[in-house]
Amino acid sequence: MSKISLPVFMDAREILHKSLVRLRQPLKPFLLLLFLLSFIAVLLTSSFAPLVQDRFPAFAQAPRQEIRGVWLTTNDFDVLTDRTKLQEAVTQLRQLNFNTIYPVVWNSGYVMYPSAVAQRVGNQPFVYRGTDGQDILAEAIALGHRQDLLVIPWFEYGFMAPPTSELVEQHPNWFTQKRDGTNTSISGAGEVMWLNPFHPEVQQFMTDLVLETITQYDADGVQFDDHMALPKEFGYDRYTLALYNQETHKNAPANPSDLAWVKWRANKLTAFMVKLSKAVKAKKPQAIFSVSPNHYVQAYNEYLQDWPDWVRQNAVDEIVMQVYRNDFYSFLEQITLPELQESQKKISTGVGILTGLRNSPTSMPQIFSQVRAAQERGLGISFFYYKSLWDYGPEAIAQRQSDFKALFPYPAFRSAIK
Repeated sequence: MSKISLPVFMDAREILHKSLVRLRQPLKPFLLLLFLLSFIAVLLTSSFAPLVQDRFPAFAQAPRQEIRGVWLTTNDFDVLTDRTKLQEAVTQLRQLNFNTIYPVVWNSGYVMYPSAVAQRVGNQPFVYRGTDGQDILAEAIALGHRQDLLVIPWFEYGFMAPPTSELVEQHPNWFTQKRDGTNTSISGAGEVMWLNPFHPEVQQFMTDLVLETITQYDADGVQFDDHMALPKEFGYDRYTLALYNQETHKNAPANPSDLAWVKWRANKLTAFMVKLSKAVKAKKPQAIFSVSPNHYVQAYNEYLQDWPDWVRQNAVDEIVMQVYRNDFYSFLEQITLPELQESQKKISTGVGILTGLRNSPTSMPQIFSQVRAAQERGLGISFFYYKSLWDYGPEAIAQRQSDFKALFPYPAFRSAIK
């Protein structure tokens, strides 16, 4: 942090002394006084400027609102469903100068709130409720807003669904497959099937779910991640093959990595995301349309997500790129990628940092170094996930909470888009 050095004040006193001596000379007193006051004001302002920029960089520069967020996952479900625990959580996050929470609302083929849309398509045999029977999402939004936190519901599963979900049973034609006819893949969530993002009924279902969340609740936006995508091996279902042939007058290539075939599917996904964003803005113009993808090469080549193009087409208000790396130099490489820098020039941009998993804790020195590196490059932060902030770490809970306070020593309030 910059400090005002003693020589600065000594120089000021010397100049002031010389000027006072000149008072003996014929000069209008009020002009000299005005000159002295102006000079001292300029001197002190220039001396304090580094202090302001060092201590309040987001305020001093503030090209975009700084993201300081955390995901609330199904691993945090005991927090989400318990009023007292949730109240304690959001209060603590505010005290640690966080400003955004992303509570999960779409996971394993089910939504976490009473949904007329889900009931209409026959995949909501039960409704998730809190321990007092409360609406989990409504409670999270209300408690978050009381602490001046933005609450952005997170559609974690995107186009994924487990093979055992009612959605698969009720609408088998909504799901796509690989060229060999298999229709599942192994993900971090286990074995999953993939909704066909090019099918109009699937697009309508996802749009209806998102708009229901935006209109039924006082949410500050919606977020999607690397699962609002499609693995490149998929897309060989009857509907998609016919559509590709109709538009290109060619059969789909056998190679799922064929450049033209990848581009066609990626463009279709982009068109849907742009359309979805416009539908959200039509219902709630101030809503934040957030995306948390992987880095571009992986997102595009493996999952057909051309998210930089989503940003260029003004479909996205916030990017939080997942950078889950243990190696610091690999982390640095990811946060200096050109697509992230391009996003920074246009919208609020941050990186997702892993704070640990139940069986794989992350140390505070690793978290601290990654956060500082991101902050030095003007990037916001979101942590995956709430419980791992301090419950699963190798350090004591009190120590980790103190360290998080050091990461965000001053508030950085956010607001929905105005």
